[in-house]
Amino acid sequence: MFDIGLQELIIIFLVALLVFGPERLPEVAKTMGKWFGDIGKSIQNTRAQMEREFYESEKEAGAEAGIPNMTDEPKSKKEPASGEEKKEG
Repeated sequence: MFDIGLQELIIIFLVALLVFGPERLPEVAKTMGKWFGDIGKSIQNTRAQMEREFYESEKEAGAEAGIPNMTDEPKSKKEPASGEEKKEG
């Protein structure tokens, strides 16, 4: 995503260590982790809500046009296509 390598992570860690000090660094890391988690949950909830809205609008558009079989629920997780099966082993 950000294309950050090991060397860049080490430099970021050292700068954070110098800026915040060894006492506050774990607290700052915990806070940032919580923020990123909250942001991720918000994005996931927004995406799910948009999928529901698109599904409802497609369902209404299909009913108005007289298109049958618009009853399938939106899938929140990607599943293999009907011809693709999971390979075991």
